[in-house]
Amino acid sequence: MKEFQPVILGTDINTYGMARAFHEVYGLVSTAFGHYQLSPTKYSRILDLHLVHDFTNPEVFVSTLNEWADAYHRDHPGATLLLLPCGDTYANLLDEFGEPLRERFVFNAIDKELNRSLSLKSSFYELCDRYDLPHPKTISVDADDVKAGRHRNLPFDYPVAMKPADSDEWLGIDFPGRKKAFIFSNPDELDTMIRRSYQAGYTSQMVIQDFVPGGDDNMRVLNAYVDRHHRVRMMFLGHPLLEDPAPEAVGNYAAIIPDYNQDIFDRIKAFLEDIKYSGMANFDMKYDPRDGVYKLFEINLRQGRSSYVVTLNGFNLARYFVDDLVLDTPFNGRTVFGRGHRLWMEIPKDIFRKYCAESEDKRQAMAMIRRGDWGTTLEYSKDRNFRRWLLIRHMFAIYRRRYRRYFRDKRTLA
Repeated sequence: MKEFQPVILGTDINTYGMARAFHEVYGLVSTAFGHYQLSPTKYSRILDLHLVHDFTNPEVFVSTLNEWADAYHRDHPGATLLLLPCGDTYANLLDEFGEPLRERFVFNAIDKELNRSLSLKSSFYELCDRYDLPHPKTISVDADDVKAGRHRNLPFDYPVAMKPADSDEWLGIDFPGRKKAFIFSNPDELDTMIRRSYQAGYTSQMVIQDFVPGGDDNMRVLNAYVDRHHRVRMMFLGHPLLEDPAPEAVGNYAAIIPDYNQDIFDRIKAFLEDIKYSGMANFDMKYDPRDGVYKLFEINLRQGRSSYVVTLNGFNLARYFVDDLVLDTPFNGRTVFGRGHRLWMEIPKDIFRKYCAESEDKRQAMAMIRRGDWGTTLEYSKDRNFRRWLLIRHMFAIYRRRYRRYFRDKRTLA
């Protein structure tokens, strides 16, 4: 086996899930870099974590990684350094400023123009229209439009959803009532929050959409690996049954069972290969009961934060990176469309039992729990220690408080 070292950018649950994937199949302790500590990667023995002040500054980002690589290669000459981002900010940094890293690292990246077209929701929907990919009816407005009141003239009825076109910029914006995404039942609610957003310093477009009715169990999430030659090697579709109810975590999945839909696979595969994508891609979509169509919400230029569901179901994500970028394994052209039988959760079982709506899907998930066909990202038997055990128990207690405080059945908006 060729010597290599995974180098992961981030400190969140996505980072831990990827480090666990590498540890499970290769027994490796991954190196990780980030600008601040998050709980999922704390007290872990499968990560060598480096916290770097101002790490998202492009100059600091490039120089830190190159200096570390030079030091690593002094002790491990010839080792391949496999670099992968686990957050929007790091994916954007690699795409725009990653070229000076290519002498020392292997990684997937797309050009910055394609990055911008995909990561901005407004331009992503334009691409969807070009490729006949369904999405909710949408308008995009900017600060000038809001001053002129154009956000009040919508071509669809309430309720409506509102979300920032630039989710990376949104991370640095704060104001009373801020969420990852909003649902408004009348024009006054929309007017208040969109004005607050721009007054708080947000500068990009805001997306206003026809609200697709239904609860969390109408969502679908797809992760795909596209190799350096723009060929889709693997796709896996998940069916979320429950989301995190906290305002700052809207859209974060809490429980997912495997799903399969060849039409979705075929459409997304053709799209990714035609635009010359490479790396992990993560799509969120929702089933619209009004017309029976799955409608795309967004693409993330990385694996999703819940992507350990793919590894849990037998399609170890680390293998795809290594086969492509380290080993350059020949690809036979046959995309793997993953099927699975295990429930993934970010929450303890009691929350799932209590808050997941009764349905055939929930009954299927409960049968998975009874059979032992389930797992979480964070509870890894080979990374147990007392401090980490206490930390995870504390995180689960926070989830219980969140659900008690914020949960309501989204189907009431249908």
